Amino acid sequence: MVFRNVIVCHMVPGSDQIVGDVFGHYDRATRPQDLGVIGRILLSHHDLYIHVIEREQDPRISGQTRGLPAFQKIAEAIGPYVTPYPRYWKNPSDSVAKEFYHWAPAGEPPADTTLTVIVGRIKPGAEPDVARVFGESDAGSLPTELGVTGRWLYSIDDVYVHLLEQEASAAEATRNNHDDKPVFAKVMQDLAPYVSPYRPEEWHGPQDSVATVFYRWQAED
Repeated sequence: MVFRNVIVCHMVPGSDQIVGDVFGHYDRATRPQDLGVIGRILLSHHDLYIHVIEREQDPRISGQTRGLPAFQKIAEAIGPYVTPYPRYWKNPSDSVAKEFYHWAPAGEPPADTTLTVIVGRIKPGAEPDVARVFGESDAGSLPTELGVTGRWLYSIDDVYVHLLEQEASAAEATRNNHDDKPVFAKVMQDLAPYVSPYRPEEWHGPQDSVATVFYRWQAED
């Protein structure tokens, strides 16, 4: 199973193309896979920048903990557009969201999966409660009904990031049919005291919490 790190920053709205082009250039000109990086997904959500880094193995196990080959050059190029989010930020590692829950069914995942990134605000200190809600739900039938092949929950400051991996066909079939599943409605109800929309004034339903992919790279070897 792929190991993922999630970086969260502020980003100037409308700068997706500029930031994506910077990573595109350096992903072609260098070899991130030599440092264990096999893929990356860049997403935006209102004024947020979300960077999902994919590795074959947890760097704490593999020992490949170095950053990108051209980290300093990339940081300088995107500096005018991407800035730290956490109020306590002191160094780049403070932009890495902390994983507080992970679930995956037994067995090998199907080959054709898709990853959705859901963003919200989390009440400070509510991570154990959110993990409990999902733990209870994942022990039931909902993951199977929705074709869920993996779930990872992260938080950083007041931002909540939910990586939802599903069978591609199931994701398409259920994307706009959440209301048909009372069990899903109960999960949303149970999460309500702890997780809220990132921009409540612009939220009309679950789809408004989904981040937009603006750059994707996968290693070919």
